[in-house]
Amino acid sequence: MVLRKMGNGVKSFNSPVTLYGPGFVGGRYAEMYPDTLVQERDEYKPQSKKILYMISTVDNYNVHKNVGLDVDTNLRVLCDVLEHCRKEDIEFNFISSWFVYGKGGPIPAFEDSLCNPTGFYSITKRCAEDLIKSFCDVYNMKYRILRLCNVLGDDPKASKQKNAIMWMINQLREHKPIALYDGGSHRRDVMHVDDVCRAIKTVIDDGDLNTTYNIGSGRPTSIAEIVDAAVPVLGSLSDIDTIDPPKFHKDVQTQDFYLDTSKLQSLGFKPSMDTREMVESLCL
Repeated sequence: MVLRKMGNGVKSFNSPVTLYGPGFVGGRYAEMYPDTLVQERDEYKPQSKKILYMISTVDNYNVHKNVGLDVDTNLRVLCDVLEHCRKEDIEFNFISSWFVYGKGGPIPAFEDSLCNPTGFYSITKRCAEDLIKSFCDVYNMKYRILRLCNVLGDDPKASKQKNAIMWMINQLREHKPIALYDGGSHRRDVMHVDDVCRAIKTVIDDGDLNTTYNIGSGRPTSIAEIVDAAVPVLGSLSDIDTIDPPKFHKDVQTQDFYLDTSKLQSLGFKPSMDTREMVESLCL
């Protein structure tokens, strides 16, 4: 095993990556980087010194379904994995979310911006970040926190609650009606799953340790822009309506949001696709 010295003076392992949670993003990461060691479900002991942890619930709406689901998945399982990792000399790369920034903060959001999460998903993801930092400090482990933007790609489980933008593109593909909150004026930081995986790989290979990185395009894109770009490519005949967002959506979602990605860019990363190219690839 080889150690590499990072920019902050902390040494990083040159080691295969053990992936926990091969879902939408994790599964694509393992496809793109086939030397990834995919952890079996309920197997907590890591296979290597470098961890990529993606076990998580997937949306901010569980308060209406199961109030304990986010706590159980995002915190209890994490504690079990950390307990196994502390017995090894581990580098823990944790996939978090832009949701931790919450509402009312500066736009774009910087890694050191105040977090004000709303909704159980957001709150437990933010708690998980602090838990990892404290755990790694106590047991002399190394970590990185990676806060992902909205990730777009071929997600078979896309729904109104999870990967809603991809769900809308699929609706347009089938000429089914869609309704846009506030006419699609809300802006998000979006990036193709392949670029997200490339960014994750860049950070865990070259990023400083014991710090946080925003993973995104660094630019705001409205939902209407994405729909407008998709319709002619798909030749969609869908009816497109505008509606007011439901109260709960207003409670847990900020209207406009994007990330400052200067730290990520300093590692040499640039998205390979602009918005138009990304939408075209999603429509194929």
